[in-house]
Amino acid sequence: MNMTEWLQTLGLERYEQAFRENRIEADVLPSLTAEDLKDLGVTLVGDRRRLLDAIAALGNKHIQEPRAEPSEGIGRSLAPTGGTAEAERRQLTVMFCDLVGSTPLSTRFDPEDLREIVGAYHRCVADTVGRLGGFVAKYMGDGVLIYFGYPEAHEDDAERAVRAGLMVIDAVGRLATQEPLNVRIGIASGLVVVGDLIGAGVAQERVVVGETPNLAARLQTLAQPGTLVVADSTRRQIGTLFEIEDLGPQPLAGFAEPQRAWCVAGDSGVLSRFEALRSGITPLVGRDEELDLLTRRWQQAKSGEGRVVLVSGEPGIGKSRLTAALSEPIESEPHTRLRYFCSPHDQDSALYPFIGQLERAAGFTRDDTNATKLDKLEALLGDGAEPGDISLTAEMLSLSGGERFPPLDLSLQRKKERTLAALLRQLQERARRRPVLMIFEDLHWIDPTSRELLDLTVEKITGLPVLLVATYRPEFQPPWVGQSQVTVIALNRLGRSEGATLVARLAGNLGALPPDIVDEIVERTDGVPLFVEEMTKAVVEAGADRGYASISAVPPSALAVPATLHASLLGRLDRLGPAAKNVAQVGAAIGRDFSYELLAAAAQLAEPELQEALRRLVEAGLVFQRGVPPAAEYLFKHALVQDTAYSTLLRGPRQALHRRIAEGWNSGFRTSSKPGRRSSRITAAKPPCPTRRLPIGTSRANRRWPNQPCVRRSRNYAEASACWTGYPKLASANSWSSISISL
Repeated sequence: MNMTEWLQTLGLERYEQAFRENRIEADVLPSLTAEDLKDLGVTLVGDRRRLLDAIAALGNKHIQEPRAEPSEGIGRSLAPTGGTAEAERRQLTVMFCDLVGSTPLSTRFDPEDLREIVGAYHRCVADTVGRLGGFVAKYMGDGVLIYFGYPEAHEDDAERAVRAGLMVIDAVGRLATQEPLNVRIGIASGLVVVGDLIGAGVAQERVVVGETPNLAARLQTLAQPGTLVVADSTRRQIGTLFEIEDLGPQPLAGFAEPQRAWCVAGDSGVLSRFEALRSGITPLVGRDEELDLLTRRWQQAKSGEGRVVLVSGEPGIGKSRLTAALSEPIESEPHTRLRYFCSPHDQDSALYPFIGQLERAAGFTRDDTNATKLDKLEALLGDGAEPGDISLTAEMLSLSGGERFPPLDLSLQRKKERTLAALLRQLQERARRRPVLMIFEDLHWIDPTSRELLDLTVEKITGLPVLLVATYRPEFQPPWVGQSQVTVIALNRLGRSEGATLVARLAGNLGALPPDIVDEIVERTDGVPLFVEEMTKAVVEAGADRGYASISAVPPSALAVPATLHASLLGRLDRLGPAAKNVAQVGAAIGRDFSYELLAAAAQLAEPELQEALRRLVEAGLVFQRGVPPAAEYLFKHALVQDTAYSTLLRGPRQALHRRIAEGWNSGFRTSSKPGRRSSRITAAKPPCPTRRLPIGTSRANRRWPNQPCVRRSRNYAEASACWTGYPKLASANSWSSISISL
């Protein structure tokens, strides 16, 4: 491949010398990142985007050669490269992308030319959605069906789908084809069955069943060319991350009731993901000591003794809520608050959180010209900037400095060092005027260059009136722990009474929830505030607080894993691979805790494979282990992880699994070392209700794990009694709560 010719075809030949000097050849291209391109001197965002798009197209050309000719039939589907090969139930966000005006195109172009046009469109869509984890399921002539959440779920699948849709609209519009192209897109989220293989040979495809793909296809017909329409189910999961227009209920073919639809205009510019994805301020419960410590560190910082507080905790534990609580009482004090947000989608974008903070501080708007942005930047940095600082900062922000702030003639490494020093001076200048509160969110997503700058900041902060509060998940290992100015706060789960208080405060003026509903929510959410919030919302929205006297009257769907949590929890299992996920499903069918012996009997895996799967689950923090096989016992860290693993099983495999569990239990395999646990575990081996296992409904005083209420919620007695051979038929589903089987 001739690199010079390739760059010329892209109109980017000015970078030929930099590519040559850095020995960038075809074999290196696929591994280049946005940060690498910046180091090569590609400072303009548009040029970097064009290069990354072209590199992606090169990398996928030999993998994907989708059907190019328009047709009404179903085109080729791409096989997933990971995840499970078996059909399963899961929450999915589905995108349907349609090429506008494909029929007129077919009348104006020779079939070979049309093949090239549609092929370029297909590749553009596949490359674009692939960068955000989208899975191209089908090419349907001029339409493309894409899944987000399969074969691997992510906590932000709905957001990824919407961002990918906006990127597709932009990327297709910029394609260099014989005629400008445009698309319209529909997106919907919901429960589906996905993974069944149908057909044979080249006609084989992995299908999805449910109303969600149909809804996405219908919504795209509402979209105007160059626009994106989402279902209400998707809108609820993206919060205020995007600017949206309510289209109201829309009559759609095949749907009995009008479906509410929303048009997405673009990114909303909301500062915090926490604020964007929460409907309001979540009550702060059980964090008095942590908040008191943060307040003391702020008082120390104001006196000139800079402090760093590192707040660690699992997702949903309340890290962002704690930092928000610190900002509230000091709002009236003279100080400067600087907020930095790392992003899971921009970990390869150098200085991404600092760029975002500067753009917000300068007051950039979408309609600002380059000259206007330079004026605002100059006003922000003021007289304290050293010569060259504004030029470096403008280049970092992808602004053309022109003659006012010409680019400095420096090597890439020297330019990077000068830029970091300039940003550090900006902090020192702000701190000279008044105390500074720096809030740095989600360090686990930080890019390497921002990490370098943060290293320098932590080192220099001791002599400044600055408090730096940084949040991160446990997988991130901060290198500053142990330094005298650094304090670490590890947030733990809430206790039972604190969880109950949070439920009551979340329910608010809607009315008090019945005590057994509160207890069920507290038990299943394990003291994780986000879980408590989403479960409480689900119950309240189902009307559980408007007259339901007991847990038995609450619809099972109201106590299922909320859609807002399902993708996040399932993603943790998907990332461990099919074997570990399968073992988690078997364990979930047994119960919250399970023994190695019974698991081995039911899982039907070779011992090395089973032990490796369990090792991965333990190392990932999804289950706890006590003892060593074959005497080992395991416990799911969260009840909702257990529920999520179990919820993916289809009816047939689920019934077969429960039969194996019952057979293993009846053969004498140990289920638990706890005395009296056998009677409570027998129904974990019974055929399940649609949402959970069916353990015997023992009294609440004898329960340790939250299995029993689902028995009283079950409406699927026929399925249970039909599969449960070898034991007496039950007179009614309601009698399960009083039955105990002794072995």
